[in-house]
Amino acid sequence: MTTSADSTDNTAPGTSGTTRLWVERTGTRRYTGRSSRGAEVLVGSEDVEGVFTPGELLKIALGACTGMSSDAPLSRRLGDDYDATVRVSGAADRDNEVYPRLDEVLELDLSALDVDTAKRLLVVVERAVDAACTVGRTLKAGTEVGLTIEAGPASPRRVAE
Repeated sequence: MTTSADSTDNTAPGTSGTTRLWVERTGTRRYTGRSSRGAEVLVGSEDVEGVFTPGELLKIALGACTGMSSDAPLSRRLGDDYDATVRVSGAADRDNEVYPRLDEVLELDLSALDVDTAKRLLVVVERAVDAACTVGRTLKAGTEVGLTIEAGPASPRRVAE
């Protein structure tokens, strides 16, 4: 099992200097996602306690991206200590193994603002999210995913003829 970020180059071609990401198997249907910056997240199937499923992480990534993309305009108007929660939901289509729709709700307290100011702020926030949320933009546009399998020395032996 590989545990060192330095032992495998997990950087995508053309992305030198970016954070490397990888996932290691730690048990049956259990993995640990890691970054070269020292972050870890536990991943597994729905029946495993204390882990996120990959689909849940997708939703969290979307919500976090929306929150971070809206942070600057909201903190400018509401102050650095404003509270926000982004809730993300969406049922999986298990026949096709996709999420056909994800819904986000950004919860904010705008009661200190007059109605017109709140409306203008929400337009600015929506534009900021549309322009800067990489995760949302990627999901909306679709993306190409490549998979390379490096079998190494433990690859299956050829059956004798």
